[in-house]
Amino acid sequence: MNGNETATIAAPNASSERIDWVDYAKGICIIMVVMMHSTLGVELAAGKTGFMHHVVEFARPFRMPDFFLISGLFLARVINRDWRTYLDRKVMHFAYFYILWVTIQFAFKAPGMAAEGGWGHVGVMYLESFIEPFGTLWFIYLLPIFFVVTKATLRVPAAAIWFVGAALEMSHIATGWTVIDEFAARFVYFYSGYLFASYVFAMADRARAWPLLALGGLALWGIVNATLVFAGVSTLPIISLALGFAGACAIITTGVLLARKGWLGGLRFCGEHSIVIYLAFFLPMAITRTLLLKTGIVTDIGVIAMIVTAMGVLGALAMWWGARRAGLNFLFERPAMFWIAPNKHRVALQAAE
Repeated sequence: MNGNETATIAAPNASSERIDWVDYAKGICIIMVVMMHSTLGVELAAGKTGFMHHVVEFARPFRMPDFFLISGLFLARVINRDWRTYLDRKVMHFAYFYILWVTIQFAFKAPGMAAEGGWGHVGVMYLESFIEPFGTLWFIYLLPIFFVVTKATLRVPAAAIWFVGAALEMSHIATGWTVIDEFAARFVYFYSGYLFASYVFAMADRARAWPLLALGGLALWGIVNATLVFAGVSTLPIISLALGFAGACAIITTGVLLARKGWLGGLRFCGEHSIVIYLAFFLPMAITRTLLLKTGIVTDIGVIAMIVTAMGVLGALAMWWGARRAGLNFLFERPAMFWIAPNKHRVALQAAE
């Protein structure tokens, strides 16, 4: 995930154009996502919970709101492009990775699915994945929808869209369809990143200028977030919305403070390559989880979840490195044959990708 247009797959590669705290914040986000899938997967397989369950619960109110808010931060730079160029960058780009990696995931999971329901069932499930997002890939399925809706509603008063988005989030819609439910729960954060980007950057500047005050704010936020989460009220209307925004601001502030000192460069690297981790972590995660649970080398469920999280992140980066060495760049870079942008825009867009 590059840092200057969206939180997932975007923006110029030139280091001079990168924003350090954005990469740090994205690094935190992607690790929290891997942590959630790793921890819940381990606990489901083991039939019991560990200490990491509490960490995942603490992050639940803001883990995805932060991801979507950062995804909208740089949209104003590109939203007025012609539709063909915009769709190439904001729809085709994500569609390519979704189709490729949902196919890869099915290739690994098909034998087990066929053993349960037959190969016909596998085919139906594969086709259904283009209507109902499959597994961990729902984020890059939903993000293009957000991009299209935001551009298509440019002439609608922004305040009206924001309030509708906020009302949808607080309604906690649960139809069972991922696109509908997650759109309702997340669009307000994406739209807020787009609408209030200048305020977010101003907040980041203040945090960089007043680090002690920022640390005090983070401590207060942590106490309030934990209290509301473990009191069981974090999902109530208004509270859920407030915690989503507060947590997103906290992660951004943390990213600013880390960038200010230049600490944890590996975290920034994860943010710079978050699309790589997001697409590929499922495989090393699943392999590590199976090995640890079957061998019994480690018995503590929380420790197992931590190891699985680390291997999910590092394994995905290793897959990316191996793909580049083997000339399999198409796994993480969209080939030119899948571009629909006008030729005059391709050089600039390829540099951004």
